[in-house]
Amino acid sequence: MGIRMWGETDVWRARAAVLVAATAGLVTRMIIAANSPGPADVRIFAGFAKAITGYGPVRIYAHPLPGLPVYNHPPLAGWMLLGLDRLTGLGFSFATLIRFPASAADFACALLVFEIVRRRATLRTAVLCGIGVAASPVLVATSGYHGNTDAVAVAFALAAAHLLADRRAPLAAGVAAALSISVKFIPVVVIPALFVAALRGGRPVLVRFAAGFAGVTALVWGPALLTVPLDLTHNVLEYAGGSYRLWGLVRFADVLGLPEPVIAFMQGGGHFLFVLACVAAGARLAWLRPAQAPGIVAATLGLLLLLSTASGLQYLTWAAAGMFVLGPVEGIAYSLVVGLVAVLGYSGRSAVRWSEPVLYLGAAGWFVLAAGLFTGVRRLLATPPDAPPPALPAERAPLSAPRTEHRSCSSVD
Repeated sequence: MGIRMWGETDVWRARAAVLVAATAGLVTRMIIAANSPGPADVRIFAGFAKAITGYGPVRIYAHPLPGLPVYNHPPLAGWMLLGLDRLTGLGFSFATLIRFPASAADFACALLVFEIVRRRATLRTAVLCGIGVAASPVLVATSGYHGNTDAVAVAFALAAAHLLADRRAPLAAGVAAALSISVKFIPVVVIPALFVAALRGGRPVLVRFAAGFAGVTALVWGPALLTVPLDLTHNVLEYAGGSYRLWGLVRFADVLGLPEPVIAFMQGGGHFLFVLACVAAGARLAWLRPAQAPGIVAATLGLLLLLSTASGLQYLTWAAAGMFVLGPVEGIAYSLVVGLVAVLGYSGRSAVRWSEPVLYLGAAGWFVLAAGLFTGVRRLLATPPDAPPPALPAERAPLSAPRTEHRSCSSVD
């Protein structure tokens, strides 16, 4: 009994340390948000919010928006913008408010990554990873300065995997999965993997996960699908990203001088091939290692960024928290290198016009991401195929004890 109580106290201390770091990270992000105008996206979101207030979060897809780009955000983002616009009527600054959802998502992700990692490694490693998310330069820059909803979608996707694999709460996991693609459509690549992991858990798990997913999807997406289906499909489901050539495959293709039709195909219809590759990889990993769903979601989102044919500093968020799920070295390396890309990019003339040094750093970040995905996935595959996540008593162990020792401690009780 003494071993269990000591271990439980240690877990709470570790969790408190991550909570303090996450709180400090949230405060830092909001200070940046309150004292900086942000990139053009802040003003664009303000325009979207005003339009949504006029047309509604459903009809917005069917209306032209002069002076604004295509409104390509899923329905839940529209309701969020509507709420933020109402808050500006109470005297709050929209430029500050629009950065809060992403900053709050980083706060949640720091705690979430800690909970995920502590089930699979030592508590010291889990604390390092949780604090790493809270202090990640790329997340501080993108959430505190840029905003957008990428970090929110990633947080919901990781939460879905955690609830499914670690908490054994498939209904809640399905709800979280549906919310992830309702804020930003990017996590759609992990949905098949989550369904495969639920299937591997047995029919009751699959049914509950599907029920949660279908229920929220119908509630959030249903009105727009019934009212403006073609506009929603064109604006959101078929959106391929911008035409900039700043990152990854299209950047390398441009540097190597590939023909323009090839690059245009990569950024056009061809990008769906890369998306399908990510979906297939995630589903295969989920079939082989369903208990490692959080790591699989992290790897799939990282692979999507690696193969992305769109460029945007906020897209670097897709892999930031997940790399810490794959490993502390992977997470720290990615956050430092790509964080420098984000900081310098936002400090430049424009977030979509990278200087030559930032382009080189971006290329280095791409290779760091590739290496991290390789080592992280190899580590996932090295786990036993049928290893279930530990039960709650097995998680209460000394700070330096590995997972195998966790189980021996629980057997004492």
